[in-house]
Amino acid sequence: MLLSQILAGVPLAEKLSGDAEISAVELDSRKTVPGALFIALNGKNSDGRKFIPDALEKGAAAVLYDGDYTPPAADGVLFVRADGDMRQNIARAAANFYKPVPPYISAVTGTNGKTSIADFTRQLMKKLGYSAASIGTVGVVSDMAENAETLTTPDSVTLHRILRDLAVRGVDYVSLEASSIGIEQYRLDGLKIKAAGFTNFTQDHLDYHLTMENYLKAKEELFSRVMETDGTAVLNADIPEFAELAEICRRRGIKVMSYGRNGSDLKILSRVPHAEGQTLETEIEGRPYRLELPLIGEFQAMNVLCAVGMVIAMHGFSGKIIDSLPHLKGAPGRLDLAGRLANGAAVYVDYAHTPDALENVLKTMRHHTAGKLWVVFGCGGDRDKLKRPIMGRIARELADRAVVTDDNPRTEDAAEIRRQILCECPDAAEIGDRVEAINYAVSRLGEGDMLVIAGKGHENGQKIGDRIIPMNDLEEAAKAIARLSR
Repeated sequence: MLLSQILAGVPLAEKLSGDAEISAVELDSRKTVPGALFIALNGKNSDGRKFIPDALEKGAAAVLYDGDYTPPAADGVLFVRADGDMRQNIARAAANFYKPVPPYISAVTGTNGKTSIADFTRQLMKKLGYSAASIGTVGVVSDMAENAETLTTPDSVTLHRILRDLAVRGVDYVSLEASSIGIEQYRLDGLKIKAAGFTNFTQDHLDYHLTMENYLKAKEELFSRVMETDGTAVLNADIPEFAELAEICRRRGIKVMSYGRNGSDLKILSRVPHAEGQTLETEIEGRPYRLELPLIGEFQAMNVLCAVGMVIAMHGFSGKIIDSLPHLKGAPGRLDLAGRLANGAAVYVDYAHTPDALENVLKTMRHHTAGKLWVVFGCGGDRDKLKRPIMGRIARELADRAVVTDDNPRTEDAAEIRRQILCECPDAAEIGDRVEAINYAVSRLGEGDMLVIAGKGHENGQKIGDRIIPMNDLEEAAKAIARLSR
């Protein structure tokens, strides 16, 4: 594709001095190939313009940059200075270059539940007979492609490349997790999003957004800026932010579907939990349905309704949707059963790493606990520090036994992170080594006890400093159970 075609819609400081056939669009100079357009992003942690010489050595045919910069002498290379927000420019260029993309794209935002909803949407579309994929925290999930780990919302170049590759392999429906940071950084711009969901809004990412107001505004931009005006928003009617979100959508002409106990389109009338999951009495588009879900917790019922709403928005209602619900599987690391001990004690692993998520999981599992409810958890380093004592208080109030351990301390002092949690749960056991903490808790479970290992879910490593130490909560829990069963 010609450089001029890739840069269509990108505001430039001056006219192109020429044109060139471009083989790839790249943000990482290390991945630059001959004939590529290298985009030098001046980011929070590094200045991409420092890597222009490396990109030139690897054969870049053109460089897009912004700000004050004097390009080096490089025969045959086109240097283009952009105006406007560089992240938005990158999204426009990536959208122009990486084509085709799947025709039906949905996105879901909110503090918790994004991974489950994206995966439920994928599963439902697959059960309707379509080729479908999901992209988010657990990676790219599709029968047509290998599962590859990503950020919750990949950078726009990576995202558009993934979508192009999925489309080429025949995928028609894609469900995306849309993080607040990804939305604010324009990573989803350029996509034609047909349906967008909103789960809930509770404290997280204040290390980045600084205030809850900024955090909410970032999420709202999925509806106020990113999605198509002829699309459908599927909104949680049970949260205080519902009216504000619905008004944003109505001002743009976006159709609103609401779900929850207060929902008008997908309404929960009653819920009965049982050993294998739960039974819901619902109204969907005014018609009564009894739904059998093989999933634990009211929050999972809400996640399923959001996914059903997005499928209806893209596909229309079908009885096959209802028939498919008893066969849904939970997303990896979301209330995953690691196993049971001989005395009936059960061990679950969950990704809950925010106050709201931890509270929901512990309240849910209390209903399934005959004995004592245990929790092993920690808080991430270089992230929102305000939530640490809050999560400590939640563990103290809702669990019978708590073990505070490390959860990706990154560059912070792990002991200090634990201290900030323990100030609100001083009776908890403190065991920094996460594997040791899991073994400690599993070995002390009594008859009918329940253990929730919270925070890391599907993750396969512990981030300490600049290293990633291999470990997986589910695997470590299963090993501990197996040792006790010998």
